[in-house]
Amino acid sequence: MSDKKSAPEMTGAEMFERGMKIRREVLGDAYVNKATSNPNPFNEPLQELVATYCWGWNWGREEELPRRDRSLINLAMIAVLGRSHELKIHTRGALNNGLTREEIREVLLQVGIYAGIPAAVDSFRIVNEAFAEIDAEEEAK
Repeated sequence: MSDKKSAPEMTGAEMFERGMKIRREVLGDAYVNKATSNPNPFNEPLQELVATYCWGWNWGREEELPRRDRSLINLAMIAVLGRSHELKIHTRGALNNGLTREEIREVLLQVGIYAGIPAAVDSFRIVNEAFAEIDAEEEAK
């Protein structure tokens, strides 16, 4: 049995902190810093919601579904929904979670069959942009 607290055993602050830790591990510090760098009364509740429940509660359920699998599912759903910004950042997250570029390609091919070719075409374009940005960052190091 894990000594990790379950969501009902955690305070809101603990779940928020767990969420921020997971969010940084998956998406990277640069993205999270940018997303949270300009807090204001209008946006702060959204960032708290995302960190606490999306990342702390949902992504924190790693014993039930590992991060790698969550990334596979996310890529497909985000591609189908046409959320290009999120698809780009979750491509990076999927690589961080151990997916290969070939596996990401296969997810997008599934999207094409089950959600339509236009969704796949857009998704391939966006993911190729993400790969190019990642490659450029690697070359600059």
